[in-house]
Amino acid sequence: MPEIDFVLPHWLYWAALLLFPLFAGWLYQRSRADRDAPPVSIGLAYFFWLAGGFLGIHRLYLKSPVALAFIVLFVAVLFLNVETREQRDHLSGATNAVNLAEGKIKRGERNLKKAQQRLARTENDRNRARVAKIEQTISDAKQQLVTARQELAVAQEESATWDGYGKALAGLVLLLLLIDAVLIPRMVRRCNAVESGPTADRVQLPCAETVPDYVIDPNANWFDRYVSWFNAKAGEFVAYWSLIAVFAYYYEVIARYVFNSPTNWAHEGMFLMFGMQYLIAGGFCLRENAHVRVDVIYSQLSERARALADLVTSVFFFIFTVTLLVTGWIFFSDAMRIQEVSFTEWGIQYYPVKFALPLGALLLLLQGVVRLLTDIAVYRGLRHLPPELRRGA
Repeated sequence: MPEIDFVLPHWLYWAALLLFPLFAGWLYQRSRADRDAPPVSIGLAYFFWLAGGFLGIHRLYLKSPVALAFIVLFVAVLFLNVETREQRDHLSGATNAVNLAEGKIKRGERNLKKAQQRLARTENDRNRARVAKIEQTISDAKQQLVTARQELAVAQEESATWDGYGKALAGLVLLLLLIDAVLIPRMVRRCNAVESGPTADRVQLPCAETVPDYVIDPNANWFDRYVSWFNAKAGEFVAYWSLIAVFAYYYEVIARYVFNSPTNWAHEGMFLMFGMQYLIAGGFCLRENAHVRVDVIYSQLSERARALADLVTSVFFFIFTVTLLVTGWIFFSDAMRIQEVSFTEWGIQYYPVKFALPLGALLLLLQGVVRLLTDIAVYRGLRHLPPELRRGA
């Protein structure tokens, strides 16, 4: 298969982190509102065609047996790539053998010239033997060069043959995809007609209902409501980033094993993204009481006793959070001042990544203040948490 040399632009990476969650959230809200949507979506069919059409994923989605043909072609692509890599290794080895032989001849000719000059000044058996040895070395190298060039010609011919197979197979897959691009609307209508018919003979799947909306204590004050709402939205926003990783690593696998073109950005971009997600979602996790803790004793306490335990241990929480906020801001400002980028070939900007340190610390700190005020009110008996917010009770 032909190689691809796409490198994700930096602006596209940051734009995806900002815009993809908005788009994904809009699709989710639209799907919840549209209960009468047809079983098969033409938009989703074209998405599968674009993202995995060479594997026949769109045909599988539309329940077409022609998907088997795409799978067979994909297996052929994998076999072809193995042979292509072997031929490239053979071609590379033959090219290196030619270069080594040519280099040996050039060095030998330079040494022969010096040895002949030395022999002209001083004729003796030692200098004559040296000249004869160098001439023999040059002769052997020329013979090696002839053999290496023959092997190189064979390797070039075989490589060109396999490249031709790859282009032919790529052309066939592309032709089938273009045909399916035209046929998808008709296949979608046919599939919807079948799926919308009698359901007695079809497998019934339970509705995958989503998690209910975030619970907000009705007794909370305005500060609690605003901070909790903002952290809920921040957590929901970065949660959609996990879907980006699916697309990025899918592209990496396909580029590496189908097109022999591994990327230099997929892994770095994703682990930086998950690092930012971990920091920004900290406030949301605290809001949902989802941080890991040992609660063997804590879960057995009364509501007021748990509030008192939270008040005592909050000292360590605020020390950590304030330290993270201050040092994170220092790291961010230093990176922003020098326009720091990663040391890798991709060279992504680091200052937006480091901005997640003070941002996450601020969100966590605000939610910690909310939790502190709530624990004080609960301990004084001025407030009781609703059952759905009593984690560990």
